[in-house]
Amino acid sequence: MKVTVLANYEPHAAKGLIQGSDREAALKTLYESVGGKMTALMFTRGKYDVIVHGEVPDQTAGMGLALAVRASGSVRDLVILEELDMKAVIAVAKKAAGAFKPAG
Repeated sequence: MKVTVLANYEPHAAKGLIQGSDREAALKTLYESVGGKMTALMFTRGKYDVIVHGEVPDQTAGMGLALAVRASGSVRDLVILEELDMKAVIAVAKKAAGAFKPAG
């Protein structure tokens, strides 16, 4: 399952960046610990400080990864986006739309 993680660093974590903390190595290790793989790391300007693209085996691994990061206290505004198979989603939506009777 492909995931994109968006986050902002807390002040103490930003200080760690300035002091040379190797976030790429840390994130690679994090993803590997749940059976996944980090594929890209970007530091950005704007709404989020960092964007990480990666792959995890399933939702449980993705949520475990997110929970560990949240528990560290190093980031805020953590958002996990899961890539969807839109063909499969549209197929289910067509079935549901045919069965749904709206109010009124």
